[in-house]
Amino acid sequence: MTDSRTGEIIDALYAVIVSRRGTDPDASYTARLFDKGTRKIAQKVGEEAVETVIAALDEGPKELASESADLLYHLCVLWADAGVRPEDVWARLAERKGVSGLKEKADRKK
Repeated sequence: MTDSRTGEIIDALYAVIVSRRGTDPDASYTARLFDKGTRKIAQKVGEEAVETVIAALDEGPKELASESADLLYHLCVLWADAGVRPEDVWARLAERKGVSGLKEKADRKK
């Protein structure tokens, strides 16, 4: 079942993440990630991506959904750290709508 509020949920998560920037790293995991910097945030995205792949290959749908949520959270932290907003990503996806993935990849190489 698809929830039409999916974009809203990510937007709301992103807003909470941005609000944690500069707050006490001892009181907020998100603030702690920001405090550790881009490398640590990117590393966490990589770790969560690997855990998501493992869940897809060796665990069930519930675990995959849980790991996917962790991955999306950490990706949103990385976006916020880099100044990328969800609407920037949504715009890129909209640009690609109806475009073959093979063509889009080929056009990126030009």
